[in-house]
Amino acid sequence: MTGRTLLVTGGMGFIGSNFVHYWLAHHSKDRIVNLDALTYAGNPDNTASLEHLPNYRLVQGDIADVQCVQRVFQEEAIDIVVHFAAESHVDRSIADPQLFVRTNVLGTQSLLEEARRQGVSKFVHVSTDEVYGTLGKEGLFTESTPLAPNSPYSASKAGSDLLARAYYETYSLPVVITRCSNNYGPYQFPEKLIPTIITRALQNQRIPVYGDGLNIRDWLYVEDHCSAIECVIQSGTPGHVYNIGGGNERTNLEIVRTILAEIGKPESLIEFVADRLGHDLRYAIDAGKLQHELGWRPRYKLEQGLKLTVAWYLEHEAWWRKLLPQAASNKVLNAAADEGDVL
Repeated sequence: MTGRTLLVTGGMGFIGSNFVHYWLAHHSKDRIVNLDALTYAGNPDNTASLEHLPNYRLVQGDIADVQCVQRVFQEEAIDIVVHFAAESHVDRSIADPQLFVRTNVLGTQSLLEEARRQGVSKFVHVSTDEVYGTLGKEGLFTESTPLAPNSPYSASKAGSDLLARAYYETYSLPVVITRCSNNYGPYQFPEKLIPTIITRALQNQRIPVYGDGLNIRDWLYVEDHCSAIECVIQSGTPGHVYNIGGGNERTNLEIVRTILAEIGKPESLIEFVADRLGHDLRYAIDAGKLQHELGWRPRYKLEQGLKLTVAWYLEHEAWWRKLLPQAASNKVLNAAADEGDVL
């Protein structure tokens, strides 16, 4: 077998596992080494169907463990790094900011340093639109929008973005940064907004919504995110940032109502709760650079993607029911989280 070897960090999480499936399906000659710490969001069931493949290897390890990272690079001839691994839950970051700095900043630096030492051909650093802060009723985030993070989570991701940029500018490491809008789709942990709505509605439970539910997010189906990263790996220019958005702006309340209608549940399940600290009003991505320079386009409209997502959760009840005790144990979570998911 000839092909490239990709190191995918956080490949047991939501977006990471979707990317692993996507890449092996579209690039069967390549090999993937999946480095994941297997925290609460890293689910072995997400990639169980790949374990038999000769071009797939799982390594349990922490990206902030320098010796672990060095060992993986030494054991494998890594050509490309796709860095998803991150602590990503805003409410958790408010409760424990130090953990987010350790994983998202120090962990990223250890990967960048070893990638520099080993001379990889490309390092894709997967980030989030939350580093830009919040928008008013008008306007879009572009790649030149100043970073203005408003939570410990987004601040730690902004810090990792700046480190990635510095490794390009200082060491000429071929780093490309991507910043995505809110992802949804199969394998998403049940503490996030859309799976929370689906799983609670299916159990006829109350669906808590922060504030008035009018916070706006741009939604991106996870397969579209994977195809965008594929474009960046193949054609992205080192040193550049590429925004990835679905062009699907909706209020949180609209998302809840759409899903309830799709499942056939009443809106009386909606329960408004006190807003969270530092809750950004609106995120919206301008993905024009990625579209014009690399030719990428999102394939899925929101309504289509939501139908596919609801169908997946209906067909995989055993998968999400197993995770409900972990989601419920998050004592800082009192409503469905609407931040962008980059795991």
